[in-house]
Amino acid sequence: MKLSRPARRAFLVVHVVASAGWLGLSLGLLALGVTAATTASPVAVEAGVRAMKLFADWLLLPIALLTLVSGVVLALGTPWGLARHRWVFTKFWLTLATTTATVFALRPGVNAAVAEVAAGGPLPDAGDVLFGPVVSLSAYVFMTVISLLKPWGLTRRGRRLRASAGRASAGRPSAGSARRAGTREVPSRSVQG
Repeated sequence: MKLSRPARRAFLVVHVVASAGWLGLSLGLLALGVTAATTASPVAVEAGVRAMKLFADWLLLPIALLTLVSGVVLALGTPWGLARHRWVFTKFWLTLATTTATVFALRPGVNAAVAEVAAGGPLPDAGDVLFGPVVSLSAYVFMTVISLLKPWGLTRRGRRLRASAGRASAGRPSAGSARRAGTREVPSRSVQG
């Protein structure tokens, strides 16, 4: 499946905006978690964890899924491919891992903290509100960097695909080589009788 230019651009905009939103949301969650973990005011602790719950329940999963789906569509619909370049492959697995961690670690940790604080108790474990945002923010910053730098080259599959494409085109003269030879490349037409 190859995306048309307008579709590719639309998916790229969606992917970049969703990714930036996920990065910003993680930074906001970290700020709220640090506030909840370091303040002496029970009111500030409760406000911090309740705001984290609101973000975790309503924003994190939709943004994570939008980032994941738009990234997969872009990878499959462009020459980058999902498993051709190491940086794309790495981003895919990190996005999948952070989306899974959001569902099974971050949200339950925040929900446990809210339940304890709402019952009048102290913040049970600062790790419940700090660990998830720190890990996710680190992963998103790393993914942003590799998206810009595109390091590491091709995967084994990407090298194999490039080599087979090179062998397939080696038997055909390119339009440039035909011009240099002083001949004109004429497209072949089938003759029907």
